Amino acid sequence: MAELSKITRFGRREDLEKGRKWYIVDVKGKPLGRVASRIAHLLKGKHKPTYDPHLDQGDHVVVLNAGKVKLTGKKPLQKETFSFSGYHGGHRIEKYRDLLQQKPERAIYLAVKGMLPKNSLGRKMILKMKVYRDEKHPHSAQKAEPVPALYFGKL
Repeated sequence: MAELSKITRFGRREDLEKGRKWYIVDVKGKPLGRVASRIAHLLKGKHKPTYDPHLDQGDHVVVLNAGKVKLTGKKPLQKETFSFSGYHGGHRIEKYRDLLQQKPERAIYLAVKGMLPKNSLGRKMILKMKVYRDEKHPHSAQKAEPVPALYFGKL
C-alpha cells in the first residue's frame, strides 16, 4: 500500500482555470529579450510548483509601456522582422527601429511568441498576454498584481 502514495497526480482543467492570476509587467527602460523571456515564463506557468509541459497552467499578463522598451547595442539598426503573404513579391522586411516607433506592441508580441511552444498550446498561451503602448489598460477589474522587481533580476 505504501507504493500508492508515489502516484503522480495530474491537475484537472477546472482546477487549472481557478488558479490563474493576473500580473502587470512594466517594461519601461528594460531590454526586450529579457522581458520577453520572463513574460513567456509566466505565460507557460513555469513559476508554479505544479508545472506540466503539456498543460496550459500559465497566468494572464498585462504588459505596460511597450513603447518605452529598449534594444541594446546595434540591434535597432540590424535586427529585422520578416513576414510573407504567400504571394509572389509578398515579403516584407522591417527594421526593429521602425517597428518600435510605429508598433511597439507587435515587437513584444513577436519576441514572446518566439519563446512559446510552436503548437496549439503555444497559440492558446499567447492569447493570455495583453500589450499596451502606455500605462492605461482596461483590466483594472481583474485586480492584477505587479510582478516583483526581483523576478526580473538585474536588468
